[in-house]
Amino acid sequence: MPEYLETTVDKFIFRVATDRLYSPEGVWVMDAGGAAEVRVGLSDFVQQRNGDAAFVHLKPVGTRLAAGDEFGELETIKANLGLISPLAGEILEANQDLDLNPEDINQDPYGKGWLAVIRATDWEAARTRLLQPAAYLAVIRAQAEAEQDSP
Repeated sequence: MPEYLETTVDKFIFRVATDRLYSPEGVWVMDAGGAAEVRVGLSDFVQQRNGDAAFVHLKPVGTRLAAGDEFGELETIKANLGLISPLAGEILEANQDLDLNPEDINQDPYGKGWLAVIRATDWEAARTRLLQPAAYLAVIRAQAEAEQDSP
């Protein structure tokens, strides 16, 4: 069970797991235990902001990705969200449990709600472009406060 950093904006509490890195768009990345294999998913902030997950469509195993490519799409009650890969690599595994239980993304975004396992092309270089948990917490706090202040 990871430890969390938290921020509260208005009545919402957003958690950031401290055992992984983040893209500015809210995709988390953590070592999956294999050589350059990483597990990716959506942050608590992104899942709360976009509403209840209805469907998840992930690219098939074997798909090669460049950083910035879509590796799937999340359909929620509020929006369709393109899932942007924070690194280059190849999809090794897609979370098939999400086909029947897309709500895992909302209920357990840092656990059962993971999206895919990717073999990173250059994990060492990719990790330097990702945000540490405290830096990502600052990003989401600023975004949440800006959204709260907008009409």
